[in-house]
Amino acid sequence: MGYQLRTESLRKVFDAWSKEYDIYAPKIFEGTGRFSETDVIRYGIVSSPEEIVWDQRSEYSFKEIVVPICQTLFYFTETQIKEADFPQKKAIIFLRSCDLHAVKRLDYMFRDNGPADYYYEKLRENVKFVLIGCEKSFDDCFCVSMGTNKSNVYDAAVNVKNETYFFDCKEKYLQEALQKFAVSEIPVAVEYVTRNKVTVHIPEELDSGAAASTIWDEYDKRCITCGRCTIVCPTCTCWSMQDLFYSENGKAGERRRVQASCMIDGYTEVAGGGCFRQKSGQRMRFKVLHKVLDFKKRAGFQMCVGCGRCDAICPEYISFSHCVNKLGDAMREVKENGKK
Repeated sequence: MGYQLRTESLRKVFDAWSKEYDIYAPKIFEGTGRFSETDVIRYGIVSSPEEIVWDQRSEYSFKEIVVPICQTLFYFTETQIKEADFPQKKAIIFLRSCDLHAVKRLDYMFRDNGPADYYYEKLRENVKFVLIGCEKSFDDCFCVSMGTNKSNVYDAAVNVKNETYFFDCKEKYLQEALQKFAVSEIPVAVEYVTRNKVTVHIPEELDSGAAASTIWDEYDKRCITCGRCTIVCPTCTCWSMQDLFYSENGKAGERRRVQASCMIDGYTEVAGGGCFRQKSGQRMRFKVLHKVLDFKKRAGFQMCVGCGRCDAICPEYISFSHCVNKLGDAMREVKENGKK
């Protein structure tokens, strides 16, 4: 059964949920954008539905709630180690279908692909997801091509029309407050887009031979290896370890897990000064083929969810989707040249 609420009644629902949960959703952070005195839409804690940006895609994904950009794992002294505290409250995350599909990717990497990651599991087990229905496609989105434009794996879902909120709910705790404050109970079908302006075609014959193509050479000049595309991506999860010392003798401090990226300098450096992928084109090649080839070989589904954030944030206007659409040409080139 679904529930219809107005802004005032949903505000009361948020108050009820907030007793046990922090509510995360896309919101405006004023003056913290990429350019001077510009705003940015990213995830943060909200206390009312008015704070949520319902009609625009967030520039950054929900990822940092369950995979923090910088996460302290434990504190240490010369004789003791203390595990870092986890958030006291659980989390409710409002997100769109592409991001909800990204959760499946994160779960595979951190929970299903071998022993579960302890730190991810501790955060993930306390999260509930509310799907935001998509009435229209945003620029650069290609979720339909990736099959991530709709989902039914949610705790609750909401369509928003003219300050009226239509919820479908599967989870008991969330349902109690919705039922209590709902204006009426009606059937609700979650909205989803069926067409994007951008379409992507991944060649069925795609294999690792595409790495030998010359299509990657153009990115040696275009890409500045800033790593923005991987930071905003909801399925990029690479990190490095850092020890922060509080004293000069190095016997007290903390160990942190910090997000890293295959696109930035230092990621593939090894002992002795070696570096596996120095050129920007080599890094682009690794990222793209991992997103649409290597991960699927292991997991059985694509890593990329087609959210389009990477295309939108690139300062050099490099399009991931356009690059994927060139893979067919890359395979033909390699085949014609007899490369392997």
